[in-house]
Amino acid sequence: MILIVDDDKVIRMSLGMLLKREGFETVAAANAEEALAVVRREPLQLIIMDMNYTRETSGEEGLELLMKVKIFQPAVPVILITAWGSIPLAVEGMKAGAFDFITKPWNNYFLMQRIRTAISLNAGEPEAEEETAEFDRAGIVGSSPELMAVLDTVRRVAPTDAPVLITGENGTGKELIARALHLNSPRRREQMVTVNLGGISQSLFESEMFGHVKDAFTGATANRKGRFEMAHKGTIFLDEIGDLDINCQVKLLRVLQQHTFECLGDSTPRKVDIRVVCATNADLPAMVADHRFREDLLYRINLITLHLPPLRERRDDIPALVRHFAAQSTRRGAEFSSEAMALLTRLPFYGNIRELKNTVERAILISPSDIIGPESIEHNQAPAPRNEQRSGDTLAGMTLEDMERHAILKALEETSGNLSKVATRLGITRQSLYRRMEKYGINQ
Repeated sequence: MILIVDDDKVIRMSLGMLLKREGFETVAAANAEEALAVVRREPLQLIIMDMNYTRETSGEEGLELLMKVKIFQPAVPVILITAWGSIPLAVEGMKAGAFDFITKPWNNYFLMQRIRTAISLNAGEPEAEEETAEFDRAGIVGSSPELMAVLDTVRRVAPTDAPVLITGENGTGKELIARALHLNSPRRREQMVTVNLGGISQSLFESEMFGHVKDAFTGATANRKGRFEMAHKGTIFLDEIGDLDINCQVKLLRVLQQHTFECLGDSTPRKVDIRVVCATNADLPAMVADHRFREDLLYRINLITLHLPPLRERRDDIPALVRHFAAQSTRRGAEFSSEAMALLTRLPFYGNIRELKNTVERAILISPSDIIGPESIEHNQAPAPRNEQRSGDTLAGMTLEDMERHAILKALEETSGNLSKVATRLGITRQSLYRRMEKYGINQ
C-alpha cells in the first residue's frame, strides 16, 4: 500500500492511476490529519508527500508531518515532492529521514524507478530477475570480512537504480566496485562510462559532459556526444566528484534531478536514463560545511554509501592479491616465499592495492630467483608517507617538500585545524592548501 499526501485532487488521482497501472495499491490523504490516520492504521510500503501538502501550509509543516510519520512507521520510505527552488527544503527533509525527493514537474518513468528502488531497498531483497543471477565480482580479489561486507551491499544494491557514493583512499579499488555494481545490474548489457571529474576544467565541463553541436563555439567542427548521452540506458561513473568545481555542481545536480540536459549550441532538452555511481577520497560532509560542495548534490548522490577500507585494515586479502599480481607477471612461475609473504602482510601500504601491485611487480623483476625472498621486497619497500614521521623531526636533513609539509602540520596544530587561518599564516590560498594537504597525505 502506497500513501499519497497532497491537497490537489488532480495530483492524487494522477499518481493513483499511475501506481495502479504499475500494480500498486494506493490510499490518498488531502491533509495531515488524514495522512496520520492512515499511517496509524495501515502498514505502508511507501509514502509520496508534497512538502507543501496544502495551500495553507509551508514547508515547515511538511517537515513536521514527515517527522510524525517517522514516529509511527520509522521504516517506511518517504519520497518528497518539491519545486526546484525549494530543494534546500527537500534536503532538510532528507536529514529528517526522507528516502528521496523529486522536483515538479516530474517524469513518470523516473518517478516509478525511484519508487521501485525505495521499496526494493526497504524490503532488503533483490529483484526477481537478479535472484538467480551469478554474482560478478568484476575482478575484485579478496575474501576478508571487511571486503565481503562491501560486496554483500553491492549484491543487494546493484539490481536497483539507487545512486551510490563510493568512498575510500586512493588505490583501494573504487572503480572495480563501481564496475561490480554495473555488471550485476539490469543495465549490464549497456555501457558504463567513466569520467574523472578532477581532470575536467570548468570551461570544458558542459562540452565534455553534455556534448556540443557543430559551430557551437570556435573549433567545434562537428557534433560531439557528451558523456551523459554516451551512458544512456547504462551507468555513468563519476570519479573524484569531490574535485568538481562548485560552479559545475549545480549543472550536474540539474541533470541528476531532471534527467534532461542540453547540448551546447542546441536548446532542445534531451532525456537521459542512467544509473549514477560516484567516488571520492575526500570528506564531502566536511567540504559541505566548508562551502566547497553543495549539500543538495551530496544528498542526491549518496542514497547508498559504500566505504572501501584501506588495505592495512584488511590484511587478510594481501596473500590473495600477491598471488593474483604474480600470476599476471610476464615471469612465469614466480612465487613469493613464506618469509616474503609474511613481510608483505606486515607492511602498511599507504598507497593501498596500487602500491602493493607495484611492490610485487618490482620484486619479481629484481629477484635473481623465481622464488622471491624478503630481501627483494625490502630493497623496494616504498617509504612511509610523511604524515607518519615522528613529530619530533627537525628541519635538519629535510628536503624542500619535507619542510613544506612540516610547516603545514605545525600551522594546523597551532590553529587547531582552522584551514582559513592556516592558509593565511602560510601566505597561500585555501585551494592551494587543500592541494598540498592532499599531496602530502595530511588529513584535517
